[in-house]
Amino acid sequence: MKTPPSPSVSSAPAQNGRALFTWSAQNEAVPLSITGGRGARFETADGARWLDLGSMVWNANLGQGHPGMRQALVAAAERALVVSPASVFPDKLAAAEKLLAIAPPGLADGKVFICLSGAEANENAVKIALQVTGRKKIIHRTRSYHGATLGMLALSGDPRRLGFEVGVSVGVPWDDPYLVGPGAGGLEELIEAQGPDDIAAVLLEGVVGANGVEPPPAGYYQNIRRICDRHGVLFIADEVLSGFGRTGRWFAVDHDHTSPDLLVCGKGLTAGYAPGGAVVVSPRIARHFDQIPLRCGLTSYAHPLTCAAIVAAIDAYKEESLIARAEQLGAWLSQRLLTWARARAFVHEVRGLGLLWAIELREPGSDRPAHPARMQQLAAGLRQKHLHVLKRDNLVFLAPPLVISEEELEEGLAHLGSALDQIWG
Repeated sequence: MKTPPSPSVSSAPAQNGRALFTWSAQNEAVPLSITGGRGARFETADGARWLDLGSMVWNANLGQGHPGMRQALVAAAERALVVSPASVFPDKLAAAEKLLAIAPPGLADGKVFICLSGAEANENAVKIALQVTGRKKIIHRTRSYHGATLGMLALSGDPRRLGFEVGVSVGVPWDDPYLVGPGAGGLEELIEAQGPDDIAAVLLEGVVGANGVEPPPAGYYQNIRRICDRHGVLFIADEVLSGFGRTGRWFAVDHDHTSPDLLVCGKGLTAGYAPGGAVVVSPRIARHFDQIPLRCGLTSYAHPLTCAAIVAAIDAYKEESLIARAEQLGAWLSQRLLTWARARAFVHEVRGLGLLWAIELREPGSDRPAHPARMQQLAAGLRQKHLHVLKRDNLVFLAPPLVISEEELEEGLAHLGSALDQIWG
């Protein structure tokens, strides 16, 4: 079932120009024509004001038009630096220092590799793990997503990998049910079956994100840490989506007071104001490259605008106490969502942590997932209400900017509930 675009969405394909749009059939792409915004709201070309409950693509943690971000990027742009990744300049050094200051304690004396996206950061973390250990395999969850590059699709269980499988993969899938016990859902048995001397690292999302928002139970990452240590396997924490306050902590592993060997950052790292990714590595890993070349890098890595955005974003999170605010607002949202869901039988489950939630929808009077046609109707209804929400299959995600107000969240839930009730009856 196709639904017509609302007036705030450009008509495809005539008004889309020569641009190609991500994850879309180009003749059906209906991109928002965004012209401005402030905080949790943005404006479109027709003058409509939208409420953003998805932080654009999980990344606009500081919302739109943040004055500190604007000031930092204008200053960096006025310097008009063109540098190589091998260069050093103040914002690059400051970005590394500020990242180390907020990283889990075991990384505080490590080093930082700055790149352009979360997927690239995951790629580089894996390359570093392979170089440091001399091993060839990476364990990853079956239910996971680490980015859209070929390498990361090969290490993801997401259906988006289909059609992009390469001939050789270093990935070992792990069907992890989030069990905490002697084997952490079979991880230890899998390492032993594969041979510990072949496993370079375990790559895990801080919270399973795009595949359903599945927060791990307490103690989970402490157990992962112990298992990795027993077998000399590195632990890579992919905090691209779950980092920078999204779960009410700087990083999701902080809930378990656990330090990975490599911490992968993106999205909230620059709050969407510039392309950005980073890998924070432990002191031991950093020392490995003291006399051995680090075989990673692309032309625009550690770009001046990226580094300026990292510095300004971390300053904003701290100065505005946004990590604590996300925890407090998340506790309120948790209770509000549970009440909201109980009034709607077609809501199968709500689950999440901090300001990262998923609402799982089903067909009325059944356990079957919501039909795609019904989800298309929901998308059209939300556009008419000027509510930006991320959706996938039968899931609706709530991941608002950390600067959103309680009143705006209440407004968004009311609009979402109204749209759902109109379709599900």
